[in-house]
Amino acid sequence: MPRGRRDTHIREVKPRSSRTPSRRAGDAVPFPHFPRTVKDKTGFLAKFVSTDGKARTEFTDRQVARKRKELPLIEGLEITTLAAEGKAMGRYNDMVVFVPLTVPGDVVDVQIRNRRRRFMEGTVVRYIEKSPLRAEPFCEHFGVCGGCKWQNLPYPEQLRFKEEQVRDQLTRIGKVELPPLSPIIGSARTTHYRNKLEFTFAPRRWMTYEEIAAAGDIDADAALGFHIPGRFDKVLDIRECWLQPAPSNEIRLETKRFCREHGYSSYDIREHRGLMRNLVVRTSSTGEVMVIVVFGEEDRARIGALLDHLKERFPEITSLMYMVNTKLNDSTGDIDAHLWSGRDHIFEEMEGLRFKIGPKSFYQTNSAQAYELYKVARSFAGLTGGETLYDLYTGTGTIANFVARTCRQVVGIEYVPEAIEDAKCNSRLNGIDNTAFFAGDMKDVLDDAFIARHGRPDVVILDPPRAGVHEEVLETIKRAAPQRIVYVSCNPATQARDLALLAPLYRVTAVQPVDMFPHTHHVENVVRLDRNTD
Repeated sequence: MPRGRRDTHIREVKPRSSRTPSRRAGDAVPFPHFPRTVKDKTGFLAKFVSTDGKARTEFTDRQVARKRKELPLIEGLEITTLAAEGKAMGRYNDMVVFVPLTVPGDVVDVQIRNRRRRFMEGTVVRYIEKSPLRAEPFCEHFGVCGGCKWQNLPYPEQLRFKEEQVRDQLTRIGKVELPPLSPIIGSARTTHYRNKLEFTFAPRRWMTYEEIAAAGDIDADAALGFHIPGRFDKVLDIRECWLQPAPSNEIRLETKRFCREHGYSSYDIREHRGLMRNLVVRTSSTGEVMVIVVFGEEDRARIGALLDHLKERFPEITSLMYMVNTKLNDSTGDIDAHLWSGRDHIFEEMEGLRFKIGPKSFYQTNSAQAYELYKVARSFAGLTGGETLYDLYTGTGTIANFVARTCRQVVGIEYVPEAIEDAKCNSRLNGIDNTAFFAGDMKDVLDDAFIARHGRPDVVILDPPRAGVHEEVLETIKRAAPQRIVYVSCNPATQARDLALLAPLYRVTAVQPVDMFPHTHHVENVVRLDRNTD
């Protein structure tokens, strides 16, 4: 068979046996040769069998046992603490063992699944003693979905650990002298706090281990929900999600029901075919709702039928839009959003300011906590009305417009041109005329010539992505020598690294953690730095 042919739908394998010298490595195994046994890339014998023209791999119990016998079962492991990335851990023979879905105080038997030189990872096979710290998870999908990994930990304990995490990373990584940390600002709402969720369609839903073990009828129904962690092609069907307020659950369930009853196909990410790809729901503090349906094919009749149904079934939808994505990946940043009904945007409000949110706009996903975060940033900036402030990584200009009334001039820089247009729009919407926004790579835009043109900043606010601030940008800021720097970070580890680079010209004078995402390990942190005068 010629190299690269796929007409038999058989997975390509690379035969390693010297008994087949005529077949080149990489050629597909011809259909008549199934079933057959060959070595896979790990060296284990595997039987390739064909079902309906498709190939799959089967290992015998003996082979699987041989592969796993090196990995131990650890009995009576005590979980002692939480670690980075929200993992719980204990120690076995001076080696760290990470165990998901446990909390400090649990004593468990753990089957090791992954062993490295300095740590091991495993799963619980038996709880010997459950920690008194445990809380009862309220979501039926807990432990499978992966979205709210700390539901089994009381919220005050979550906050305590996040505060300790900030302190540890700033001192251990940054090695900077810190003032006393202000107590973390917890979220008033610990459920239904998100204003945006994106759901994915799949032709077959993910089945839990309990369902498989029950050996009942296999329900091959389509899924509309979230990706299984680490699996781009597997989707957990969600019945109820506790992250977003109504009508998010209702819209998702009704969309799935309509598609199932009318024979709409779900997109298969491996086969690259199917009509339904994604569903995005955005809500706002003003009560407005935006729905974006992403289709995988240009089927005008079916697209129109679904959108008309959603419009009629949910009159509270103020912005109903759709996209057609025929690419091989799910990114939609380069795809036009088409308006079906209502407006092409919704509004958020904060201290009398209105922010226009389009289908691709970035906005902090916890609206109420975003307000708390921005109040901290404004307070740390210490504005008196006469300052020039640079808002770097400004996004859609939310912080820039939020502080504009308390300073003389705001200069915002952001990489994404569409976000800069949103920032300008938000200034016009609120009658703010002392802001200026510029698009481009931060290290290319922010240089000495730019600062000479727009004025030396008295205050700089940094709100970078998780990777932190580029070293060249930090060097430019140090040359500009603002009196104060306010550093807002979603990753205290990279924030700590950057604080070390700003020393000794700047000293940390205030630290305020803010919890934006209850039941997860993520934490925001705001640091104020003042320029040393000696």
